[in-house]
Amino acid sequence: MPYDISPAECEARLRLHALPELGPRRFRKLLAAFDSASAALSAPAAAWRSLGLPAESAEQRRDPRIRELAATALHWLDAPEHHLVMWDGATYPALLAELTDAPPLLFVAGDATLLERPQLAMVGSRRASKPGLDTARAFARSLAGGGFVITSGLALGIDGAAHEGALQASGKTVAVLGTGLEHIYPRRHLDLAQRIVEGGGALVSELPLHATPQAANFPRRNRIISGLSVGTLVVEASPSSGSLITARLAAEQGREVYAIPGSIHHSGARGCHELIRQGATLVETVEHILEGLQGWTGSVPIQPAPALAPHPLVDLLCAAPQSSEQLAANSGQDLPSVLAALTELELDGRVACEAGGWVHRAP
Repeated sequence: MPYDISPAECEARLRLHALPELGPRRFRKLLAAFDSASAALSAPAAAWRSLGLPAESAEQRRDPRIRELAATALHWLDAPEHHLVMWDGATYPALLAELTDAPPLLFVAGDATLLERPQLAMVGSRRASKPGLDTARAFARSLAGGGFVITSGLALGIDGAAHEGALQASGKTVAVLGTGLEHIYPRRHLDLAQRIVEGGGALVSELPLHATPQAANFPRRNRIISGLSVGTLVVEASPSSGSLITARLAAEQGREVYAIPGSIHHSGARGCHELIRQGATLVETVEHILEGLQGWTGSVPIQPAPALAPHPLVDLLCAAPQSSEQLAANSGQDLPSVLAALTELELDGRVACEAGGWVHRAP
């Protein structure tokens, strides 16, 4: 239960929030016109219509089902790890409050104070390559170990790898959902969601608790991911990826945008290349991000990974994925020697065999 408002006002806001046609801007318009959600619920329908609000909302506010949704949310808030963060409350994250369509309230499972700490968003393709997943985990480990909260969307692919990387470093991570917190999506990440909360992180959603996956809600979710964060890092994305929506929103919100480049032969790198052409910062190391975010976190300096000895096959794979035969031809070595070297490099975690070819793996 928020401490900033009375239980009656909290219940009234939850009822307004449950109205399907209201939305953040209309929610704020009601509170500005009537000074409180309680007064807005008691106002005549004509007063709602005079504000340009849908007639359906004026009628639905007294629907018993809306009261039930509010009652369910109040019961959910009885758990000590469950929180409701209001847009006009003292604990509402300052960066998110800058948005003109900032969510009027956020359901939070876990540590709600993380929303006020410096966050870096990490997003990318749901169908990421193994090297892309490795890169996401490696960057998340380093950044979380250096004090940044890693914020992403709990999706398959890069999102999940970013959350995992933060957990591997015993760091903090925030997952912003495009569903209600009582309907974790995708279901394959139910265990990951539980580990995020158990690890001192948080799950966040602006949607009613039992909201199911709806296509329109995921772009809305993306504005919260970027809005909470001081910057957004895109690890791997095609030109049609939803991650580019998050990056565009970050740029519109005046936040830093970072992109990791890749091979011109890899379709998953094209979205990142497009962002770089549009002005995103090209990132090859964690230090490239920290240079632009000095002062956001007073944590201990990030320890760089120990330098690996150069290897001609690794250098070739950094340029583009190749088959064993191509590596032999391009390196000038015989095929048996290349295969033996690739085996050693694979055991060291520096290369991986993917879809019949060899790719470079991030350290």
